[in-house]
Amino acid sequence: MKIIGLTGGIGSGKTSVADLLRSHGLPVIDADQLARDVVEPGQPALAELADAFGDDILAADGTLNRGELAARAFASEEATARLNAITHPRIMALRDELIDAARDNGEPAIIYDMPLLVEKGQHKDMDLVVVVHVDVDKRVERLVNGRGLDEADVRRRIDAQTSDEERLAVADVVIDNNGAREELEAQVQALADRVRLL
Repeated sequence: MKIIGLTGGIGSGKTSVADLLRSHGLPVIDADQLARDVVEPGQPALAELADAFGDDILAADGTLNRGELAARAFASEEATARLNAITHPRIMALRDELIDAARDNGEPAIIYDMPLLVEKGQHKDMDLVVVVHVDVDKRVERLVNGRGLDEADVRRRIDAQTSDEERLAVADVVIDNNGAREELEAQVQALADRVRLL
């Protein structure tokens, strides 16, 4: 079974590409969803995070107060490393479980949708790396007009991520999402066809 890494900067439309690939019958693992799953109530990581960062990162109903955790976990490199040491091994274990299940189901390929694929060096473990690319100004425009985000905040987030050049340098396939929806759908159709032939 082939593992296809899917990535792209904020506002690139990576989620739209993942949804289209799902509609073509390809299973998708969403790394962001895994990160949410491992900190659900009852999961060992949640108790460990409370021990590490304080019980008041938990809301009254026992769920994680993400904003409070972020404020503490990203306050220093040491705190961020503590967060990663608790969550990352569990995220990877859950990812591997899902990959094994897809393999057991006889799936020919699985899509691993991971925003930080390149930053984390995980692109090296993929059989094919797909990068969704949109010009920066267009990404900013979509996020400001489409999601109501603040332009300065969007530009800071983009600057904090790996550069488009670094992402494109490791891409086996580039999905250009600067154009119309129909153009995107045609590129994803071609990608789905290619993945089935791997």
